[in-house]
Amino acid sequence: MNNHNSKPIMSIDAIACVLNVHQRTLRIWDKEKILKPHRTDKNRRMYSIQDIQKGEFILFLTRNLALNLASVKIILALLAQNNIKPEEYINYIDEAAKTANIDNEVQKDNIYKTKKRGRPKKD
Repeated sequence: MNNHNSKPIMSIDAIACVLNVHQRTLRIWDKEKILKPHRTDKNRRMYSIQDIQKGEFILFLTRNLALNLASVKIILALLAQNNIKPEEYINYIDEAAKTANIDNEVQKDNIYKTKKRGRPKKD
């Protein structure tokens, strides 16, 4: 993988915008050691292209497969133990999900359900 992809270049607000998540989500992922950004001398979080890719994978797990953060940690550990390359994460887990009968329709339903979580009901 290219060294430029691991260079911290984006602030938390920039990566939050790119991933379409709240900054609080990124802070939770950092606290849970799921997505650990580089820290500047002033302790500011800075993210790389690799962090964006990992963030997209985390979103795939939490939105498409409706997994919680504990499950995400386990999957990341298993992928690392099995020497799966980060660029192969989504395809690898997507194939495993389909083997477990979690096909594209189930994933679309999960996405719909997770979008509704935590939102107030409209009158």
